[in-house]
Amino acid sequence: MNKLIKLSTLLFVLIFSTSILAAPKSAPERQRGEGPFEKLILRGGILINGEGAPPRGPVDIVIENNRIVKIQNVGNPGVPIVAKRPLAGPDDKVIDIEGHYVLPGFVDMHGHIGGDHQITTAEYTLKLWLAHGITTVREPGSFNGAKFVLDHVKKSNKNQISAPRIIPYFGFGLGNKGPIESASEAKSWVKKIAKQGARGIKFFGTHPDIFQAAIEEADKRGLKTMMHHAQLDVVHLNALDSARMGLTSMEHWYGLPEAMFTDKVIQNYPLDYNYNNEQHRFGEAGKLWLQAAKPGSVKWNAVRDELIGLDFTINPTMTIYEASRDLMRERNADWHHEYTLPGLWKFFQASRYAHGSYWFDWTTQDEINWKKNYRRWMTFLNDFKNHGGRVTTGSDSGYIYKTYGFGYIRELELLQEAGFHPLEVIKSATINGAEALGMDDQIGSVAVGKLADLVIVKENPIHNFKTLYGTGHVKLDDDNKPVTVGGVKYTIKDGIVFDAKKLLEDVRQIVKVEKEKQ
Repeated sequence: MNKLIKLSTLLFVLIFSTSILAAPKSAPERQRGEGPFEKLILRGGILINGEGAPPRGPVDIVIENNRIVKIQNVGNPGVPIVAKRPLAGPDDKVIDIEGHYVLPGFVDMHGHIGGDHQITTAEYTLKLWLAHGITTVREPGSFNGAKFVLDHVKKSNKNQISAPRIIPYFGFGLGNKGPIESASEAKSWVKKIAKQGARGIKFFGTHPDIFQAAIEEADKRGLKTMMHHAQLDVVHLNALDSARMGLTSMEHWYGLPEAMFTDKVIQNYPLDYNYNNEQHRFGEAGKLWLQAAKPGSVKWNAVRDELIGLDFTINPTMTIYEASRDLMRERNADWHHEYTLPGLWKFFQASRYAHGSYWFDWTTQDEINWKKNYRRWMTFLNDFKNHGGRVTTGSDSGYIYKTYGFGYIRELELLQEAGFHPLEVIKSATINGAEALGMDDQIGSVAVGKLADLVIVKENPIHNFKTLYGTGHVKLDDDNKPVTVGGVKYTIKDGIVFDAKKLLEDVRQIVKVEKEKQ
């Protein structure tokens, strides 16, 4: 085995593992949420089913325990409901949501709970996710350790804590004494984590032989796979290489431009580049898309079509890099004052030690480079989607000025900016994520027979995704006065009805207490 490859893989883990130091305090016993009920009826909502269908309503939705058993059209908008409606018994729970919008629970395909140097308790992260309608989270890497994550997986499955459903993916080599150095060692590791309860593997880059062995074993064990194609190893495995070998999804965008190089093999690094200098790393990444093939070119189309043919999933997490194109906007987001913990805020500040805190001297030109990067990146995502490719929604919050929950909603806005119709955005946030997880028979759309994972909002999210932020959206009322509207009203997970406003109240209190300690 090439010693340089082993060293580079270990080095990446060490750089990224500033969040692997220690786990935060575990989430406390659930105090919020009502249910599940023997029968729950949601009356009069406007349904957005997540599968691409336009809104329709009013409808009544009947849930028994944790299953949707009936979706019944009960009339027309703007006139009183006179239709015959599902009957409710004296012990049934009925919630009037007339005029409100009902969507499937959102799927965050890239949600780290966070380490103790960012957050004090997992309760903070989990409640912010739920308060923004996120009912399922793919936890990529389980960097707080297998025990911590699996404990929260079990407690969430039993609804003992206020939390989304957690799908644990283990970082490749998690729990191993050192880097995995052979195909046989890779297979043994995959067998071990499958028995522990992992649902998938997150790769950062490794030698192709080792990667192939791990992928084959994962496929045998029914484990899904994801990969951050780190620059340290992307020359050995770009996104197309790994997809051909059986990878099921890619994170961010690293490895995709490299698959479309036509006049080079390695990106055009400056001669003084050092990967451990994160301003170098992210600064040069902002120039990468324009080094690849142009939209509509033979190479562009060939890579796009082959990835689609391989049923490959792209989880772009555009939100997490947005400070690169507008640092001031991210530093001054509306929610930081009340919802960003002081430890998390400190972690966001410029530092040569913290991952993603690369603002040593971020310039106007850096932001211009990233704006151009985004335009080309978004063009590929929209083109990929338009030709049948699966794009999902992930946030990667906890880094780079992105606060949990809020970062996810911003991803919805960025997908719309990329050219997705809002209904296509919702599809990416719901059924596409469920399909990528292999769970679309259970979650991802509002359909009879599926689990009762729902989001209920008063404002029309298709008209304006900003109304989904926990801080709401400001507009003028009829008296020319500014008013704040929006925010999720209810998040229903496993048939349990959570008042999103109360979850946000809990988070504000957590932040307030931590600030007082400071």
